[in-house]
Amino acid sequence: MTQKSSRSQFDAQLLRPAEPGDGDAWAFVVLPKAASEKLPRRGRVTVEGQINDQYFQMLLEPDGQKSHWLKINEQLLKKAGASIGDVVTFTLIAVEQEPEPQIPPDLNQALQARAEALATWQDTTTIARLDWIHWITSAKQAKTRSKRIIDACDMLSSGKKRVCCFDPSGYYSKVFSAPRAADQD
Repeated sequence: MTQKSSRSQFDAQLLRPAEPGDGDAWAFVVLPKAASEKLPRRGRVTVEGQINDQYFQMLLEPDGQKSHWLKINEQLLKKAGASIGDVVTFTLIAVEQEPEPQIPPDLNQALQARAEALATWQDTTTIARLDWIHWITSAKQAKTRSKRIIDACDMLSSGKKRVCCFDPSGYYSKVFSAPRAADQD
């Protein structure tokens, strides 16, 4: 798949999350299936694009329905002159090379303590590292996350370069989903 073939343009309404969490206000949009199908993978994928002609580069998350969703932070909303509830124009294209993911501190500490695991980690692809991180950070409980870090280091130490039994799209495991939208007034 070429970068050009992943290009899509669509209009979508900016939704307010029902549970925004702490911090700044943000919006989200679920990509139309046709736009998502042009992307190189159903799991996390980095795109560059525009919202109302305002450039951004972001990591799309899987929505568990074989599509993706995009979180739009308050700063990007302001730059794009957009508000929650507005219908805006998006242009998206997959980046040619996935950027190196940021390693969570707890995983990095575990890798640094296990030379064999670190060596395999460094010998994997960026996409494989992204999937390892996604698997670990998708744990809902702290004890599950801790166990996954231990398991990851064990698998990596044995030379395993890809996380097993993990559906990065969330479609088969139903692990991932887009945020639930708040009722629009």
